Amino acid sequence: MIREIELRVPPEQAANNDTLAAVAAKETAIDRRTICCLRVLKRSIDARQRNIFINLKLRLFINEQPADEGFPRTVYPDVSACPRVIIVGAGPAGLFAALRAIEIGLRPVIIERGKDVRRRKKDTAQITKGIVCGESNYCFGEGGAGAYSDGKLFTRSKKRGQIEKILFALCQHGADTSILSDAHPHIGTDRLPRIIENIRATIISCGGEVHFETKMLRLIVRENRCLGCEAINMAMDREETYRGPVILATGHSARDVYRYLFAGGIALESKALAMGVRLEHPAELIDQIQYHNRNGRGKYLPAAEYNFVTQTGGRGVYSFCMCPGGFVIPSATTAKQVVVNGMSPAARNSRWSNSGMVVEFRPDDLSAIENGKALFDGDAGSPLAMMEFQEQLERLAWQQGGMRQTAPAQRMGDFVNGRLSYDLPRSSYAPGLISSPLHFWLPKIIAGSLQQAFKTFGKNSRGFLTNEAAVIAAETRTSSPVRIPRDQLTLSHIELQGLFPCGEGAGYSGGIVSSAVDGVRCAEAVKASIGV
Repeated sequence: MIREIELRVPPEQAANNDTLAAVAAKETAIDRRTICCLRVLKRSIDARQRNIFINLKLRLFINEQPADEGFPRTVYPDVSACPRVIIVGAGPAGLFAALRAIEIGLRPVIIERGKDVRRRKKDTAQITKGIVCGESNYCFGEGGAGAYSDGKLFTRSKKRGQIEKILFALCQHGADTSILSDAHPHIGTDRLPRIIENIRATIISCGGEVHFETKMLRLIVRENRCLGCEAINMAMDREETYRGPVILATGHSARDVYRYLFAGGIALESKALAMGVRLEHPAELIDQIQYHNRNGRGKYLPAAEYNFVTQTGGRGVYSFCMCPGGFVIPSATTAKQVVVNGMSPAARNSRWSNSGMVVEFRPDDLSAIENGKALFDGDAGSPLAMMEFQEQLERLAWQQGGMRQTAPAQRMGDFVNGRLSYDLPRSSYAPGLISSPLHFWLPKIIAGSLQQAFKTFGKNSRGFLTNEAAVIAAETRTSSPVRIPRDQLTLSHIELQGLFPCGEGAGYSGGIVSSAVDGVRCAEAVKASIGV
């Protein structure tokens, strides 16, 4: 017999399945000895009060063993002889487009400008020394921007069935099944590369192809139809041609792709995004605040998370990509820019917790930017205007950081009160921090909004506004600054049939799961378009 129940228990009881089975037996008046197995279907932490509880939904197997692993497996067929689909980019959108293509009888051919997920690590390590490889970094390479920036799987999308399919596929390729039950599932930067490698192995074993260090140069266009693309194999320094419908899943930082499309007269749109800073606290302090306990999280609770949002002057200010027990990392994709992001290992056990703190920024704000002088000197009406402003802000951060990957920073209290910090707290940011008056040189729309928001967050969460925290600039890559418009029904570009703008880089998703879902949808749209 199988029975599902809901429990609300203290953390120490939720931490051990034997203890949990005993509690479940008592609550249901079932003989403990008859419970052969239990599975956690949902798990969330209720930390609203001083006494912390874990809310659980359990499946009890009474006098029987489970017949499966807890998730359905997909059978991926051999597609060696099937029609090809060209996928530009091996991030979440591209990889899951490839998996879905195999399911529905298409042969995916992935071209990825960066290196495979393991070799990327050497290039990301070089950024700490101020050496940025423009083709292999925290944004470019197998796995995309999510591979080495935390592996968080939380999404606000309501497409539950599609989300579960993504999570099932991740479990099939090596993710822990806890991602199926946790309220805020998370794989961990240290574990995600192995899962990505397993996905690649599936694609290749089924007849697909994956080409690294292969950069798209141009689309092949005939009579308003995309017939494929031409690319350069950078390792062999030769151009190659790939024919077939193209899923363009290049990620939010492929600025050269946006410039190529714009120069070719292909329709683009400027879009709003959020920019700001990365805020880093001691993890122990965040644990104390969120768990209402001066002793922190104790033995049975994970590093605490937070989620803050407010309105200042009619625009949203919110925390983004919160990394409990994590690290702040350098995410520049070319020289002469400083970009910061966050990541966490699976254990979330570093001494620090960080989060992006970002301000809603709209295209019509470009004409209002001034701090004594304009920070944006481009064409505010261009589809690339937001991208160009993003670049200028990153270059300014590089200049303020001493023209290295050292990041400009300020103590949180000093930032709010408009004071220069004469020293800075210890930080997880490996290239190092340099004191800088962020309140002065960041655009007033961003700095002023953050100052007001930090005051609000400090009132709502006592102890959060503190000089023990560092405000680090600049957090700019929250989403794409450009949208590549597509038909709502066919998902193909509004002008080019056979071109399917996909994922975060096309402006239609944000994060690993929503990008993967969009990749699945684009693969299905390709199938429908070729009618096989």
